[in-house]
This record gives sequence, structure tokens and C-alpha cells, in this order.
Amino acid sequence: MQIPVEEIRIRKRIRRDAGDLRPLMESMQKHGLVNPIVVTEKRELVAGFRRLESAKRLGWESIPAQIVENLDDISLLEIEVEENTARKDFTSDEMADAIVRMERLQNPGFLRRLWRAIVRFFDRLFGIFARRRR
Repeated sequence: MQIPVEEIRIRKRIRRDAGDLRPLMESMQKHGLVNPIVVTEKRELVAGFRRLESAKRLGWESIPAQIVENLDDISLLEIEVEENTARKDFTSDEMADAIVRMERLQNPGFLRRLWRAIVRFFDRLFGIFARRRR
């Protein structure tokens, strides 16, 4: 559901420092908002402070949001905390794999050129051996 940004109220929150929003803003400009923010039925922000701040700075008039209903203050606080802590960053091996895969997708010609060079190398190598045997 899309909610007008101006309708969302920010209540007392654990996170007060949004940090550097540039990478998130660039991602949101390129891909849109992948994960909606979370708000109460009264349009109070529960989770997604950095996403909301990024949307505001990008000049968005509305933002995708999931609405949670009938939750007590403890549950709302648990959602906010878990949203910011219950995740796992990529391991260094997983990140390296992601970079390699992205490079392959962005530059498929490189792999083709590499493959052709390998084939030419072996053709020349075996061609030399074939001539020497004659």
C-alpha cells in the first residue's frame, strides 16, 4: 500500500542517527523501495526510518508501507529492534561471489574474449605439436 510521506509520523525511536543515506538513496532511485516501511494504522513509523528519510530527500510524495494493527507498545518496539538487528551481513566469500557474478553479468564480453583466447592458445599449442610430429 502506498502512503503519502507527509502523513507518516515519527514517534520516539531507538535509532536517532540515520547515518550516510547516499548508498540507500542511490539504490532507491535505481531499484525503487525493495522492502516497504512498517507503520501503525495511525501512520506512526515502526520500522524503516532510513528508508523514509531517503524517500523524503528524494522528494517522493508517497512510499510503499505495510500496516500493522492492534499491537501493543512492546510488540512495536520489538519490531523496531528486530528490524535493525535480526539480519546477517554477507560473509567475505559470499560478497566475493556476488561481485564476480555481477561482473559477469555486466561484462559478458570479457568471458567470451577470455574463452576465445584460451581456445586459440591451445590451438596454437597443439598445432605446433602436430607439425613437429610430421
